[in-house]
Amino acid sequence: MSTDEIRAIELLSRVSYGRVATSMRAMPFVAPARHIVSDGRVLLRMHRGLGYHRACNGSVVAYGADNFNSGSEHLWSVQFTGTAEIVEPTEEELAAFGPEPEAVDDEAFTPVFMRIEPQFVTVHALDYASETPGTRPTPRSVRRHLHHVA
Repeated sequence: MSTDEIRAIELLSRVSYGRVATSMRAMPFVAPARHIVSDGRVLLRMHRGLGYHRACNGSVVAYGADNFNSGSEHLWSVQFTGTAEIVEPTEEELAAFGPEPEAVDDEAFTPVFMRIEPQFVTVHALDYASETPGTRPTPRSVRRHLHHVA
């Protein structure tokens, strides 16, 4: 595992949810998912009732997560791109996910699990030196820097 992959996995472990993206019927979509990292691969828990898992299974997907709502001066975003497959998680993996939501869009939550075998990993870091994200700084007080690691 490369240094970039290790860093991405470490960052991913700091948040619980992200977004999976692929296409369904030739139309792109993004759906929320709960994730854990197990054996260097991303394991997702999604609601079966939405049907997104059918479009993802056997397809190349992108899964991204970030800390954009954290209020931190050091924002980051990670993306894992790879092939997804529906799996049955182990008891340890189920425990790592924690409690399930009761409902999704007023429908009882029924889980489905997918594992992403990462083939491409991207890490972005946005550092705000003298401002808080979401505030309007004076033009000279901003030092923004975007790091891209692939």
